Amino acid sequence: MRLTTHSLALLSAALIAGCGSSDDPEPAAPQSSAPAAAGSSAPTSSAPQTIDKVAGASGFNALLAAATKADLGPVLADANTQLTVFAPSDEAFTGLATSLGFSSAAAMVDALPATTLRSILSYHVVQGTKRAAELSATPQSSASTLYSFEGQPAAVAVSAGQTGVTLTDAGLTSARVTAPDVAASNGVVHAIDKVLIPPGVLNIVQMAQLNPDLSSLVGVVGGANLQQALAGAGPFTVFAPTNAAFAQAPSGLSATQLGTVLRYHVLGTQVLASQIPFGTPVSTLTTQAVVINAGNPPTITDTTATPARIVATNVRASNGVIHVIDKVLIPAL
Repeated sequence: MRLTTHSLALLSAALIAGCGSSDDPEPAAPQSSAPAAAGSSAPTSSAPQTIDKVAGASGFNALLAAATKADLGPVLADANTQLTVFAPSDEAFTGLATSLGFSSAAAMVDALPATTLRSILSYHVVQGTKRAAELSATPQSSASTLYSFEGQPAAVAVSAGQTGVTLTDAGLTSARVTAPDVAASNGVVHAIDKVLIPPGVLNIVQMAQLNPDLSSLVGVVGGANLQQALAGAGPFTVFAPTNAAFAQAPSGLSATQLGTVLRYHVLGTQVLASQIPFGTPVSTLTTQAVVINAGNPPTITDTTATPARIVATNVRASNGVIHVIDKVLIPAL
């Protein structure tokens, strides 16, 4: 899992407002070494087509279905815009749907509000034409998307290496560019193998469900019947132990004790990394307190002799924030 500071088109109202800008007004032909996208053939005409036609010809059916529900198809066909689109494959949408408990990508698109789909997919769009060579110019960088969160463009982390370009989202999970530089007359499409998740759209439980390294936490939350509570309005702060942390945790806890342990990881307010009151006891939902200690990384003191390290911060959900820790916190039981 990539640790950075970890149900949902293409283009929000913010995208529409920014459509007039262009980093590369004359798109080049796709690189001959790159497949069309998503395992399908590219358009056969010699001149690049608009993004909607490229997506349709390249097999991005779930993406286009989401765009249609959000009433954004005409924007994809706008010849006066220049955009970079990170396009999840149909398999990527299926993976997202499965993680969130839907039977299929189509069922997920049907169930999610248009505004949620718009927010998620606008997080896949960068203004201007950014080809793979530009994205790979530095080993570590970021790209501002057309999804805005708290008044600012939300960014995805971009890393480049021997295996190509990788994008890391707000949920601390990564997508790989599988087919770069699919040219369109109004921009460029890069096929990716995972749907990127923006900050502030899904709730805490859903954000945890989408991170494979938090699957143990998801399982015990389900076992303790706390999903509904943590999916509620909040706001909450959740200190989320990794799978490795749970592997080292005490076993044999009763259901009551397990519920107490889990509530010991939750604050009844949203506390971002910049707001942590270091050195001051902070009450959890058990009413027992933890103490967060300044350091690099910061640590949390519980009732044991071993503190938990905070290894990632500010995974922003719609109802609060997650900070990832490397140890299960143990209260008085």
